[in-house]
Amino acid sequence: MVYIPKHFAETDEATLVDFIRRHSFATLVSTGSAGLIASHLPLLYEEVAGTPGRLLGHLARANPQLADLVGGREVMAIFHGPHAYISPTWYATQPSVPTWNYAVVHAYGTVEAMTDETALTDLLARLSAVYEAGNPAPWRLADQPERYVGGMVRGIGGFVIEITRLDGKFKLSQNRDAVDRDRVIAALDASSDPEARNVAALMKRQ
Repeated sequence: MVYIPKHFAETDEATLVDFIRRHSFATLVSTGSAGLIASHLPLLYEEVAGTPGRLLGHLARANPQLADLVGGREVMAIFHGPHAYISPTWYATQPSVPTWNYAVVHAYGTVEAMTDETALTDLLARLSAVYEAGNPAPWRLADQPERYVGGMVRGIGGFVIEITRLDGKFKLSQNRDAVDRDRVIAALDASSDPEARNVAALMKRQ
């Protein structure tokens, strides 16, 4: 679980799914015989009618975490959004203390291995299509030599996470009054740090 004070909780499923799609490079956490283990990887969100959806991904066969991703075990995927330091000097209300604004979504679910080579090849093609979409000359898996693709596929193991719960924590100064929130947004907007400006944009959207 993640600690979420009520005023920082985001519960709208469409908002959480949109966040996952925007920030799809996740931290996947599981537990097995060696204890806790984590990997950092892109995950593909897929809608499933009547459920919160599913996540698809793959790891190198040499990654020991792959052995944990079988048999309906519970895993957690953490999707990290923008974050920024918040100075108390930006507030009209005093005294105040420093803090941090950020947004994250935790996806919990049960995981099953994906071993079929055709399904794995399709997953690789779908992932590359998503991330090549903005490229004027997109790289395509289908254009690669068959033997090369086969070797790639044999070097990975795929998995599917059936999502059972989504927790969203959007800590964006909701506990401050409107004057302080506007001052925080203005200070972040004026920052040379693009991450800070991304937090300001998220605060405006929320």
